[in-house]
Amino acid sequence: MLSRLPDDFTALVTAANGGIGSAVIDALLDSDRPSRVIGVSRSGRSHSDPRFESLTLDVTEPNGLAALEEALDATPLHLVFNAIGMLHDERFGIGPEKKFDDLDAEAMSRLYHVNAITPALLLKALQPNLKGRHPALIASLSARVGSIGDNRMGGWYAYRASKAAHNMLMKTAAVELRRLNPQASIACLHPGTTDTELSRPFQARVPADKLFTAAFVAEQLLTVLEDCGPEQSGIFLDWAGESVEW
Repeated sequence: MLSRLPDDFTALVTAANGGIGSAVIDALLDSDRPSRVIGVSRSGRSHSDPRFESLTLDVTEPNGLAALEEALDATPLHLVFNAIGMLHDERFGIGPEKKFDDLDAEAMSRLYHVNAITPALLLKALQPNLKGRHPALIASLSARVGSIGDNRMGGWYAYRASKAAHNMLMKTAAVELRRLNPQASIACLHPGTTDTELSRPFQARVPADKLFTAAFVAEQLLTVLEDCGPEQSGIFLDWAGESVEW
């Protein structure tokens, strides 16, 4: 697992209680390679493995990012896996738009904040942990529907646009990160349609062989990261390791 990283590496996973984030944590702890796996979530989570540490905070808020910086105290991070993402929220009437009449400024702003702005501010907060010359992998969940070149069906305005913005922010961050740490790399990852709360309302038309378990996706994405060295930093890949059109 993640052979580019040193033995006893330290990993940080956001959305630790979400489907993919939780599965990534389980996959990491199934290996004896990491010495510390830090899960970040708003409600906290537990794990029987003593290598696991839970941080209960909200990285979509400034005070949450400040608390994260304080808790990490410039500890070098070797793996950052950002699994935060938002497509719908019934509490606030947020869902994928099908037509112009469905567009709502507040809903669009919320998706931009969660899907694009938060991952960028997370990297800003983690600069002390990523600077230096230690191997570091940063993976951030994107989506194929965020591909501008692949958009042939329309709809889902805010989600598409927020993921496209996410990709540009990560690509831009990859350029700066080369100066901060020549051994670091960033990858935008499309997990495929995963059986999680995010996709559940939209699974009816997904073929059974295209609906993946979170455990399968976690294993696939960690395998894909094996090939994401500094020379590939800023890449956009799917769960099978294939390049996704920007």
